[in-house]
Amino acid sequence: MKTLAILTAAALLAGAPAFAQSNTTATTTPLATTTKVDTSTFIKTVPSANEFEIESSKLAEQKATDADVKAFAKQMIADHTKAGEEFKAALAQGQTTSATAPSGPALQPKEQKMLDELKGASGDQFQAKYIEMQTNAHKEAVALFSG
Repeated sequence: MKTLAILTAAALLAGAPAFAQSNTTATTTPLATTTKVDTSTFIKTVPSANEFEIESSKLAEQKATDADVKAFAKQMIADHTKAGEEFKAALAQGQTTSATAPSGPALQPKEQKMLDELKGASGDQFQAKYIEMQTNAHKEAVALFSG
């Protein structure tokens, strides 16, 4: 049940008013460092981060040992699939022609490295890494969407 509480907290962090914002820059604050992210970088980062959460959660459905972690992973897949669709729709509605989403769901190197790390883990090690990565990914997403 402790893992469910951690995962629930991570999910709540994802509740940022992501698609309601129209700012052209976002502020990320990992480890108290503030960095402005331009629109182009933001538009490339969001789909990659979203795809990481989907792909890592697919792994968790297969590799996690706790039923609550598997259930969380299933919910993450549904939520992030929907979020990806909403992000694409928001871009199509309100962005300039220079601000287009990447054509495919390719992961950026950071996300690919984390996914590869998860693929190599199993059992409790996998589960601990998955929980840690999901928590960090949600913190970064909230910071990215906060402006």
